[in-house]
Amino acid sequence: MKTKSIFLLFLLLLAALPRPAGAYTERNILQHAMSRAQLAEYLVTGQRWVDFPAYADRAGWDSLTGASRERIIRAGEQMLDYEWKVVTATDYLEFERTGNRNVMENPFNENNYAIARLLLAELAEGKGRFVDQLANGVFHACEMTSWALSAHLINQPDHRSLPRYDYDLIDLTAGDLGNLLSWTYYFMHDAFDKLNPEISRRLYHELDRRIMRPYLENDSFWWMGVNYRGQMLNNWNPWCNSNSLMTFMLLEQDSARLADAVWRSVESVDKFLNYVHGDGACEEGPSYWGHASGKLLDYLVLLSDVTGHRVNFFDNAQVRNMAEYIANSYVGDGWVVNFADASAKGEGDAHLIFRFGKAIGSERLQRFAAYLNAAEPHLTLVSRDFFRILEDLRVDRELAACKAAHATPAFTWYPETEFCYFKKGRAFVATKGGYNDESHNHNDVGTVSLWVDNTPVLIDAGVGTYTRQTFSSERYTIWTMQSNYHNLPVINGQGQAYGRKYRAREVKASQGQFSLDIAGAYPAKAGVRQWVRTYTVKNKQLEVRDKFELDNPSVPNQVNFMTWGEVSQTKAGRVDIRVNGVEAAIAYDQGLFDVNVETIPQTDPRLSRVWGKQVYRVSFTAKKVEAKGDYRFTISY
Repeated sequence: MKTKSIFLLFLLLLAALPRPAGAYTERNILQHAMSRAQLAEYLVTGQRWVDFPAYADRAGWDSLTGASRERIIRAGEQMLDYEWKVVTATDYLEFERTGNRNVMENPFNENNYAIARLLLAELAEGKGRFVDQLANGVFHACEMTSWALSAHLINQPDHRSLPRYDYDLIDLTAGDLGNLLSWTYYFMHDAFDKLNPEISRRLYHELDRRIMRPYLENDSFWWMGVNYRGQMLNNWNPWCNSNSLMTFMLLEQDSARLADAVWRSVESVDKFLNYVHGDGACEEGPSYWGHASGKLLDYLVLLSDVTGHRVNFFDNAQVRNMAEYIANSYVGDGWVVNFADASAKGEGDAHLIFRFGKAIGSERLQRFAAYLNAAEPHLTLVSRDFFRILEDLRVDRELAACKAAHATPAFTWYPETEFCYFKKGRAFVATKGGYNDESHNHNDVGTVSLWVDNTPVLIDAGVGTYTRQTFSSERYTIWTMQSNYHNLPVINGQGQAYGRKYRAREVKASQGQFSLDIAGAYPAKAGVRQWVRTYTVKNKQLEVRDKFELDNPSVPNQVNFMTWGEVSQTKAGRVDIRVNGVEAAIAYDQGLFDVNVETIPQTDPRLSRVWGKQVYRVSFTAKKVEAKGDYRFTISY
């Protein structure tokens, strides 16, 4: 299959390429805190680390579930007649045939959410009413060939989307289900034994076969970073490591094997912390913060628990920076800075943020979580991640009682990741340097977003529904990934190129101004010797200046701005933008540019939920082909 072969080549090239010089720092903060021998001494065995109520502790569960108890039980009751979904072979194959992931994922997720509802309801009520149906769900899950998603089974040896019976792949969902079923085993194995001991015996066997053994024995999982060669490490690392470690911590009785698993996780998560910049910015964007930095929190909590709290990293500067990124990237009214595949809309998980704030002793982060929770109280009780359900229940009342507050910093600068935010008067401006192979990358070096009164004016569209094409060699045929559809120039007919060598140069940030040379983000055929872009915020204006030198240009340059507001031209040299009561205008030199407005219909629900029926690209095309120039655009508001 031609598409599959191209995809595989894309993945192999991605893994082989080194990161830019200086980007990976061998800090190894976890390994420096203890030796392998010390870990064995610290280890809390026999599940004595668990401090949630036992199944039979009715008072404990009444206290933990609190006001949510009846809601939890009602949700479980809805699952008593649930028909367990069969994921067919053609459901898996649909990913190869059309690129559609949801055909396989939707029924699989419905089953997993049903298990979570039934388990939580039984723990809340404690009368055995949900045990039979819970056993049905457990047995059904055990009968599946794999717990991995069709989109991720490309990592099998045959690189196909139908699961192999002889290869146990740990991906995000296999890990999540391992998390959920491990807690099910921990709380319910005695109750299952009263039905039939084979239920618990089978469940332990499957968790050992699918999670514990491959975790210790298979070095080929890319997210582990074993024999690190410069490949990308993103949210998969703390996500899969935390889930895998949790399974060992809840099931393993052999202290030597448990120690092996904990130490393996330490070595692997260190690789992630080395890859992530010390400034703490999440290059995947706020939508992924909960799966990257947030999963690091879960991992560090587990590591602290299993070592009797003798290994604790919550006072580490990098960990604090990673935590507080989510508050710095919040614009207001639910809008966030959305570089890469992140959505522009999404407040964040208030309970997770509060937990992180408590762990690192950040009153600011705790109050920010309370601010989000006050706007929309939301306790997630349906999730594959049962550990987070339990942890969120633990802090729910404390979060509700916390004083809510949030103030956006006037200036936020991430010098290693090269993210820069300004807050001045009515405006919030976010811009970036970086390079074009960040996790969930868009070709967007030098782009900018502008909010006025917490309303987006110049936008980053984000990403549509994930398909096979999203994570393949076809990725940059998708318009949302291209620099041509970010707030950037098309130079000499060329957009930016994908790859780690395509990056910003001479990046400088100060309060109210950000500048960089984006020439290095464009391919050689663009002929860009220098293109210095400067953003300046002052006097209720954002000035965008492009000063450039080109070699042998043949095509007029085009400077693009993306918006979702109503666009009109009522005066010469000005383009007006009106959106949600906010009025802005882009002033330009009409002697230098012709203007065109392109309407881009939004038929993908992931985009239309944020932006409505269409977005617009306002293109300023130079009237002349010039080797040198100095363009200026002023966005007033």
